[in-house]
Amino acid sequence: MRNLLCLAMTLPGILNAPGAEPFRQVLTSATDGVHLEGWQVSSRELDPQSPVPWSVQKHTLHGGKQEGVDVIVVDNGKLRFTLVPTRGMGVLRVEGRGVRLGWDSPVQEVVHPHYINLQSRGGLGWLEGFNEWLVRCGLEFAGHPGKDKFINNVGDQAEMDLTLHGKIANIPASEVEVVIDRDPPHRLRVRGQVNERMFYGPKFELWTELSTEPGADSFRIDDTVTNHGADDQELQVIYHTNYGPPLLQAGARFLAAAKRVVPFNARAAEGVAHYGEYAGPTKGFIEQVYCLYPYAEADGRTMVLLENAAADRAVSLRFSVEQLPYFTLWKNTTAVEEGYVTGLEPGTGFPYNRRIERQFGRVPKLKPGASRRFTLEFALYAGKAQVSRAAAEVERIQGDRQTQVDTEPAKVE
Repeated sequence: MRNLLCLAMTLPGILNAPGAEPFRQVLTSATDGVHLEGWQVSSRELDPQSPVPWSVQKHTLHGGKQEGVDVIVVDNGKLRFTLVPTRGMGVLRVEGRGVRLGWDSPVQEVVHPHYINLQSRGGLGWLEGFNEWLVRCGLEFAGHPGKDKFINNVGDQAEMDLTLHGKIANIPASEVEVVIDRDPPHRLRVRGQVNERMFYGPKFELWTELSTEPGADSFRIDDTVTNHGADDQELQVIYHTNYGPPLLQAGARFLAAAKRVVPFNARAAEGVAHYGEYAGPTKGFIEQVYCLYPYAEADGRTMVLLENAAADRAVSLRFSVEQLPYFTLWKNTTAVEEGYVTGLEPGTGFPYNRRIERQFGRVPKLKPGASRRFTLEFALYAGKAQVSRAAAEVERIQGDRQTQVDTEPAKVE
C-alpha cells in the first residue's frame, strides 16, 4: 500500500514531464514471472486536470468455470470496455451511449480455457466458451470443423481434424501491459501478446492493442501477427464481432458497400433477398450466413453499419480490404434463450473449412519472420442525425456501383 501511495503521488509529474515516455504498467509477464491479481489507475492520479474522468482496472474472477480468469476494464468516461486476457485478449463487451456491443449468450460465465475441449461435439467445443463481443478466429486455421491435410513430423502427408474457429481465442496472453500516452489527449492502450506455437507446427505471435481516448465514442484495435518459424505458414484470421439487443431487434438493418453477396449454403440462400434485414427472436431459427466481397474507397478502406429498428442507435466498423478482403454476415435470430445474435466478421477468408478455403485461394501464407497487420475501427452513434450520417457514408462508398446477389451458394467439394 505504501508503494502504491508513492506511485500515485509521483504519477502526475511523470505523465506531464517534458520528454517523458508514456506511462506503462506490466500486468502479466510470462518472461519476467509477473502477474498482478488486481491493479487500477485513473485520471485522478495521472491527470487531475482531465475534463473527462477515466480509469483502467484489472481484477481476477473467481467461482465456477471462470475461476482464475483475468479481466481488464477500461472506462474512457463515455465508453466502458471489458477485455479478457485469459481468453486470447478477446473483448467481452463494450457499453456506452445507450448501446451495448455484446450479446446474451447461453454461456454466462467467462470460461477459463482449462474447461474448453475443442474436440467435443464433433469439433464444436469452441462454443462452450463463446460469449464475447469480439473473439478472434485463427490463427493456423479458422472456420468450420472437418478434415484437412498437413505434413507431419516425418515429412509425410497426414490427415488432421480441424476444430471450429481455431485455437487463439482459448490461449491466455503471455504478456499484458497498460500504456497511457503522456501528451493530451492521453490515449489509453491495453496491449497483449498471445502465442500460438508448437513443435512441428505453427509459430505465431499475436500482439494486440485496444486503444481509445478519454471522452471518445470510438476506439481502435490494432493486431500484428508474426511468423517466427523458418518456413512459410498458412494464416487464417476472422474477427467475430457479435451483437444482440438493443441493436439487434426486429427491423434492425445491416448496411455495407458490397460488390457481391453469396449465401454460405442452401439454408442461407432461402433468405438472401433480405440478407441485410433482421427478424425478432424466432424459436427454431437455423443460422444463415452470407459471404460478402466489399467495395472500398480509394484508400482501400470500407465501412459497415448495424442500426436498430428506429435508426437512432448504431455501430460502425471500418477496416482495410487489403488487410481483410472478405466479410461474413452471420444471422442467428433464434429464441433469446438459445442466443439471439448476429455476427459482423471481416477476415482473410470465409468460415468454410480450411481445405475448402484453400481451393478458392483464400488461405494466405506468411513468410518466415514476416508480419501482417490488421486494424479495426469502431464508432457508436446515438440519435437519428448521427445514424443517418453514418448510413450515408456507407451509401457514398457504394456510390452507383451495383451489388451482385447470388441466389445459390458457391459450389464446394
